[in-house]
Amino acid sequence: MTKFKICGLRDVYHAIVAADAGADFLGFNFVEGVRRQLQPDEAEDLINDYRSREKDGEPALVGLFANQSANLINSAIKKCGLDYVQLCGDEPTGLWATIDAPVIRHVRVMDSLPRVEAVADASRKVEIAVSRGHMALLDKHESGSLGGTGKTFDWTIAWEIARQYPVFLAGGLTPENVASAIQTVSPWGVDVSSGVETDGIKDADRINAFAHEVRS
Repeated sequence: MTKFKICGLRDVYHAIVAADAGADFLGFNFVEGVRRQLQPDEAEDLINDYRSREKDGEPALVGLFANQSANLINSAIKKCGLDYVQLCGDEPTGLWATIDAPVIRHVRVMDSLPRVEAVADASRKVEIAVSRGHMALLDKHESGSLGGTGKTFDWTIAWEIARQYPVFLAGGLTPENVASAIQTVSPWGVDVSSGVETDGIKDADRINAFAHEVRS
């Protein structure tokens, strides 16, 4: 069964909707300057409120960071009780070992390159993460974008990589296309944020529709 993550959550209501829909992971964005950014204190209040209403266990809580210090990341892990850290920047592998939670490495697929080169580049980055006991998430490469692009890329490139490694597929997924993405790529998991929003705000109906399509 394909796992799924609802990312960019900013309020308790939609976190509960996502959990009740069967999400395996909930994502909270700490990346500086992005639209869905949460400050650590804000995230702590949100997550504590969520945990007071939901049972322990699944889904796992993921914090997104990009080019931020290990001290800041570890402080947020402790403060918010994060289960995973998704690194979305250019963090060197040496920093990964200093993080107090398992890492999900955000790998940007450069599908503007010739296909063989794009596959080789992304596969190398995924292999580095997996060989160190971490996970990897495939997203579209877009210059200057951190914490998710909201755009699809060539899924056949992702298929080549997913044949070898367990990966999340991200980038422009929606309730309307996620079934096709899963059939094409066979990823370990899928990740969505803007695809379950209406006018930039999480939409409970779209979260439930996405979950239904994944589970189906």
